[in-house]
Amino acid sequence: MFENLTGRLQDIFRRLRGKGRLSEKDIEEALREIRQALLEADAHYKVVKELLNNVKAKALQEEVFRSVTPAEQIIKILYYELINILGGDRANINLGVRKPGVIFLVGLQGSGKTTTAAKLAYRLLQERRRVVLVGADTFRPAAGKQLQVLGEKIKVPVCLDGKTPQEIIEGAIKFSKERLADVMIVDTTGRLHIDEEMMKELEDLNKSFEPSEILLVVDGMTGQDAVNIAEKFNELLPITGVILTKLDGDARGGAALSIKAVTGKPIKFIGVGEKIEDLEYFYPDRFASRILGMGDLTSLVERIEKNIEMEKMAKLEEKLKKSKFDLEDFYIQLKELKKVGSFDQILDMLPYVPKDKIKPEVGEKEIKKFLAIIESMTPEERRNPSIINGSRRLRIAKGSGTTVQDVNRLLKQYFQTLDLIKQLNKSKKSFFPFLR
Repeated sequence: MFENLTGRLQDIFRRLRGKGRLSEKDIEEALREIRQALLEADAHYKVVKELLNNVKAKALQEEVFRSVTPAEQIIKILYYELINILGGDRANINLGVRKPGVIFLVGLQGSGKTTTAAKLAYRLLQERRRVVLVGADTFRPAAGKQLQVLGEKIKVPVCLDGKTPQEIIEGAIKFSKERLADVMIVDTTGRLHIDEEMMKELEDLNKSFEPSEILLVVDGMTGQDAVNIAEKFNELLPITGVILTKLDGDARGGAALSIKAVTGKPIKFIGVGEKIEDLEYFYPDRFASRILGMGDLTSLVERIEKNIEMEKMAKLEEKLKKSKFDLEDFYIQLKELKKVGSFDQILDMLPYVPKDKIKPEVGEKEIKKFLAIIESMTPEERRNPSIINGSRRLRIAKGSGTTVQDVNRLLKQYFQTLDLIKQLNKSKKSFFPFLR
């Protein structure tokens, strides 16, 4: 997420830290570079100006210069100002007092609106809500079918009956009441651009059904265009929040930094991948931390707790304490890691990792290779890797569709991990703190 922006900021901070004591000129120069980095990330110029004016006013205070670590003080100031620009606290979803609560998803075609409707339904299912999806996009012929397929995948009913959006939503409300549903998520009509007909339809639907939430779905990869779209929708509709999609792609970050400041409406969710579970609540503090390259260990631990089988990891920890770690255990570890997320998502949450120097796709391919290699071994080889000689390595490589060099690399990685386990055992540190 935002590798270019984060890389630029980390370079600036690295130079600041290297100077030790800072002069006013050093701070001015750093702020100029930060301004350039933010503008290149497509942040709104007024937002950048306000942000850096606030940072400058606080960074030039006497206590910063007297600090033992003035560079860290400036980074801290920037961090809190970013949180403020991004909205402060997490904005919760509002389902209102009526049952079912009605959520409209609005936005242009191509923003990922229909997919986001299913992702939001899945997210609310995890919170034990009874959800119904409603396909009210009658303009795009494939929208209803797409929503139906996604609904079947997550086992959520989808309402499509009716010729007009008004009829479809009316039927869905009746259906939802019969099912005692908590919430209806309505995928509304989209267009390639904002036009009078679409906005008139949305205004009429809003008056008829008074949804508790109108969430605008915008493509995070479109940068400043996303901010302009959000501003226009906000003028014409009483939107209550924004869902920013495709932040796992080549997003530059400007939209996320600018939307709240420009529209006054919070970002409520962000799409961070293609999987149905890749919709996250938007936490301004965690987001600011990621932008600055400080990682997001809270989200990483939450993902681990949600995806990893704790009983399996507890048994593995017992084996690790006795330094009895074989390739079967290594295989389990790799499989569990894949459940947490893609390699680049995990890297994004780790603090101070030089992401511009690491190719996530290489790590992803490496894990797949390692899994295939271990699967090609005999049970005896997995339990006792030291018996894997030259002829066995050749057989394993052929069986897994890899090379002997790949097998060698896996074994090297395994034995290095084993050495690390022995060192941790000597220090008596916990292997998996999240189990506590």
